[in-house]
Amino acid sequence: MPTSDQLTIRSIGSRLRTALEREAARRGQSLNKTVLALLAERLGLTESAAPVEHDDLDELAGTWSKSEATRFDEALHAQRQVDPKLWQ
Repeated sequence: MPTSDQLTIRSIGSRLRTALEREAARRGQSLNKTVLALLAERLGLTESAAPVEHDDLDELAGTWSKSEATRFDEALHAQRQVDPKLWQ
């Protein structure tokens, strides 16, 4: 079977497309370069030669609208109060 240096990926869906475009913008790269870099990183083909596993919430950063963030902050307001009785 002949090898090719091109690959077509079909039916990626709008959510994946949007996430890839966002990542490309974050990296300051073209969509093609970003997809290639992500594949190489995940498959351990980068300089570090080991896939990086994350257990943080980076993928959520910047995904809330301003109104969602405001509602979240308002919901936490009561939890941020210091109870003077506990500090006597």
